[in-house]
Amino acid sequence: MFLFIKELIMQNKYHIILASNSPRRKQLLAGLDLDFEVRIMPGIEESYPQDLSTDMIPEYLACQKAAAYTIKEGELLITADTIVVLEGSVLGKPANAQEAKHMLQALRGKTHSVITGVALTTTHCQRVFHVVTEVTFGPLSDQAIDYYIATYQPYDKAGAYGIQEWIGYVGVTSLRGSFFNVMGLPVQRIYEEIQKL
Repeated sequence: MFLFIKELIMQNKYHIILASNSPRRKQLLAGLDLDFEVRIMPGIEESYPQDLSTDMIPEYLACQKAAAYTIKEGELLITADTIVVLEGSVLGKPANAQEAKHMLQALRGKTHSVITGVALTTTHCQRVFHVVTEVTFGPLSDQAIDYYIATYQPYDKAGAYGIQEWIGYVGVTSLRGSFFNVMGLPVQRIYEEIQKL
């Protein structure tokens, strides 16, 4: 069985490129036991048309990131974008502690959606998809929120939190869908789609 699985992994004929500066995405992709390199292009615009549905926003942004790269024959580019949606509103990355606190206060005691859009791009085709996970927070106190922000400084995270950090341990009461999707990369679905390629 071990040799069979390893053989399946080794059958991937592409040189995989992860176009992300996120240490979490790098860690998650490494968990698939696939060889890949990280290639980062700074300054990519991350705006989107205001009439897009929330499900389509991360797909649009993943494709926008992919369009900024030039790839060669035999390369597979992985781009992704994750958003947090609460009651129809998109929560981006907080600019400061005050914004982070406001976001976490809004999330507490409620269920929100974490949506990651992924684009798998080669010179011949592009597969685009998104994965949704529903996350519920318990009634976090202001003191807990202040502690988390001061200790973990979640300014690079959509919705102002990382589920793999302290706040995920003490605050998340339920989760429906992929845990890894909330971290920023739906690796099970990516593995499935790479096998199709």
